[in-house]
Order: sequence, then structure tokens, then C-alpha cells
Amino acid sequence: GSWCPAALCRGRTLPKPPPGLACGAGGPRRWTSSFSQPGPTEADSGEGQVFLSESCVKRLLEITEGSEFLRLQVEGGGCSGFQYKFSLDTVINPDDRVFEQGGARVVVDVDSLAFVKGSMVDFSQELIRSSFQVVSNPQAEKGCSCGTSFSVKF
Repeated sequence: GSWCPAALCRGRTLPKPPPGLACGAGGPRRWTSSFSQPGPTEADSGEGQVFLSESCVKRLLEITEGSEFLRLQVEGGGCSGFQYKFSLDTVINPDDRVFEQGGARVVVDVDSLAFVKGSMVDFSQELIRSSFQVVSNPQAEKGCSCGTSFSVKF
């Protein structure tokens, strides 16, 4: 019952996105663009990548000063079992992985990275709120409408 033509999701060289993600709200374009970013970071792909959208980079450059960066953590809780937590930080720990794009940095600890690898961090500005969000998370089965909570695929 999906509206997406099957041919669109077949025959791709990319890792196959979970059902519903490639053909879901964001369309297949977002998925593709998150994997086609050039740069030396692709060497780390075995360990997992986190991508930064243009709006995320732009907002981080506005709000961070000096050595500040955005820390993304995954914690138990929320309405779907796990939740994303964002904070500004200046200390990089030994088990942190740093993802940099356009001068903006997002840092994820290795435990949290297992839950968000392959995702994109986006800054969403809406009428009632603006927030950092994790979008296109291949590890997440379903999220809640607030966009901060998700359950994991097993």
C-alpha cells in the first residue's frame, strides 16, 4: 500500500533504507544526499557516520563560540523507549566521535553512535518551536510525533 513506485527503491548502490524511510515523508532524495557527501570522512564509514544538514551547520555557527560544539546523546526514556538529547559542550571525551562540516561540529559518544549512525542532524524552524532533530535514522524503527523519541530495530 505504499505510494512510492517500487522501481524507485530498487537497484540502488546505497545501503537499503528501512521500509518506509526512502519512500516516506522526506522522499528518497534526502536519503541519497546524506550518503553522497564527499570528503575524507568516508574512510570512517565502518564505524558509522552522522551527517549535518545545511540548516544545522548554519544554526550551529550562529550559536557556538570558540571551542563549543553540539553534543548528541541517546538516552533511555521518552514515549518510544529512547530519546535524543542535545546540548552545547566544550569537552571531547576519549570515546567521542567528532563529525565536522562547514566549521560546525557535532559530537556523539560511541554508545550513542550505535543508535544514530547513518542519521542526519537537522535544525528545524517551525512557527511554534525551533529545535535540533535527528532525521532519517536508519537504526530507528518508529519515532513519535515530537521528533525526540524513537524505538530501535532489532
